[in-house]
Amino acid sequence: MEFSETDGVRWLSARLPGAQAAFTTRLGGVSAGAYEALNLGLFTGDEPGPVIENRGRLARALDRDPDGFLLGHQAHGAEIQERDEAPAPNPYLEPSTRPAEADGQVTSAVGLTVLVQVADCLPVAVAGRHGVAMLHCGWRGLAAGIIERGAEAVEAQAAAIGPGIGRCCYEVGEEVLERFADLGDGIAAGRMLDLPQIARRLLERAGVSDVEVAEICTSCEPELFYSHRRDGAATGRQAGLAWLMDDA
Repeated sequence: MEFSETDGVRWLSARLPGAQAAFTTRLGGVSAGAYEALNLGLFTGDEPGPVIENRGRLARALDRDPDGFLLGHQAHGAEIQERDEAPAPNPYLEPSTRPAEADGQVTSAVGLTVLVQVADCLPVAVAGRHGVAMLHCGWRGLAAGIIERGAEAVEAQAAAIGPGIGRCCYEVGEEVLERFADLGDGIAAGRMLDLPQIARRLLERAGVSDVEVAEICTSCEPELFYSHRRDGAATGRQAGLAWLMDDA
C-alpha cells in the first residue's frame, strides 16, 4: 500500500484484481475539536454539516460519484448487503436518511463505491470474480463470519486489510480470546489480541491467500487516525472504500 493525497485529503491505496481500495486518514477535512478534521461519521456527536462537507471532499479526492456510494448502519455483526444500484436518496449525503443494517457492502457494478466506517475495527476489502466488497471487521464481526460471507459473495481472489487497532493496544478478555482459539497460536500475546492476524487467517480459510496488510495501528497514530479505544466515544470515523475499475 502507499499513501496518496489530493487537496489535503490523504489516504492509503491498495490495488486488487480488477478493483481499487482506499483507506482514509483523518487529514483534509473541516470538522473541529475531537473530530478534527476528515470525520466521515454521522451520529458520532459531530455536527452534520462538516461531516457532509467531508464526505463530499473525499468523493472529489477519489474522483468517485458520491451518489454511487453504498454504506450501511453498522451493528458489529456479519450481515452484508449486495447491491448494483445506489439508493435514492443516498444516506451518504443525506443525514436524515438512515441506511439498512449491514456491516459489509458488496457490488458488481463499476460505477458504485462500497464503504464502511471504522475507528479501530479493520476495514477489509475483498475482490474476486463476482465483484468487490468492503467489510467492517471488529472482533464480533470476525467471530460471526463476516470474512467468510464477504469472500463467498464475490468469489474472492485477493484482499487488503486497512489500518486498525494493533496487538500493541488491544487488550481483551478471556471470552474474546476463546472465540478465536481454533485459529492456533500467534493470534494474541497474553490478552493482547491481533485483529489483523485473525483477519488474515480467516481469509486464508476462505481460500484467499493474496492478502496485503497495512500494518498501521490506529490507536498509535493520533495525527493520522481516529481511535475509539484511545479517545473514547467523542471521536470521528475514517473509512475503507473499494470499487471496480473501468477496465475490469
